[in-house]
Amino acid sequence: MLNSNLLRKLDMQDLMVFIAVYEQNSVTEVSETLFVSQSTVSYSLKKLRTSFEDDLFINTRAGMRPTYKATSMYGHVQKILESINLCHAGSQVFDPTQEAVTFNICAPEYFEQLILPRLLKNFDHADLPVIVNVHKLETEVPAEALRSGNLDLVICFGPHFHRAHKDLKTQMLLEDDLVCVFDKRSAPREPAFSLQSFVARRHVFPTPWTSDTNMIDGWLARQAHKRQVIARANSYSAALKMITGTDFIVTLPRRVQKLLAVEPLFGHCEAPNGLPGFTLEMQWNESSEQDNANTWFREQVVKVCGIQGVL
Repeated sequence: MLNSNLLRKLDMQDLMVFIAVYEQNSVTEVSETLFVSQSTVSYSLKKLRTSFEDDLFINTRAGMRPTYKATSMYGHVQKILESINLCHAGSQVFDPTQEAVTFNICAPEYFEQLILPRLLKNFDHADLPVIVNVHKLETEVPAEALRSGNLDLVICFGPHFHRAHKDLKTQMLLEDDLVCVFDKRSAPREPAFSLQSFVARRHVFPTPWTSDTNMIDGWLARQAHKRQVIARANSYSAALKMITGTDFIVTLPRRVQKLLAVEPLFGHCEAPNGLPGFTLEMQWNESSEQDNANTWFREQVVKVCGIQGVL
């Protein structure tokens, strides 16, 4: 905030006039240097004097001599103009058309199914030499790999599924909830599973990321219930194949269900009331804020999520 409302009336030209008068000592020379009239220079000086409540420059036979206050202001005004120029120039923008680049990320299957295909298509359509290597997400966010630069980005679930690291930046990408999927020939009678009917069914559990716990069984434990998991799958697609021709059910993120559990083979209904949803988040090392390529890649991920209407 400004210390005085008088300062609101100043503009960039006034500050340029101040520097030019300080360095050249002549209103005539300043008007020629800045390609403005002498009356414009005089008007800027009047505004400067009013705003800073000081004469700033005294007209003498030897030219315009700065006052003590003008001398103390000179370095600060220089920095203001330098900062404005830096803001205008901005940091160097990463140009993926100029060089091949590889991004190493850690992400769950959810990311690979919903976001990565669109991301790669965008790169292909733009003829960008971009390679994306995906490592499977584990229980803990690989913070050390982010800090060392071995990983560029981590995509993980939230909120609070992983231990927080204060030096890592986090941005939420989307929100989703869970639905129950079944072979259409074994559809439940009700439009949504009650807690009792949910735990009465046998379940196939997809593990698209490595973890000892999961949101469904954690929630059931808090309700003093437990489900019967008869098989664990490494992917959503494999889990769907396992329930085909059975009365087993698999609980999937709604966006994955819409993508993979296609009609007429599969049906779906709402999960028991109270089963929490989740968020998808991306995390990166604080030092990557200065990495133009890393910043560009994160922007592309956000854009893909925006196209899906999830931001």
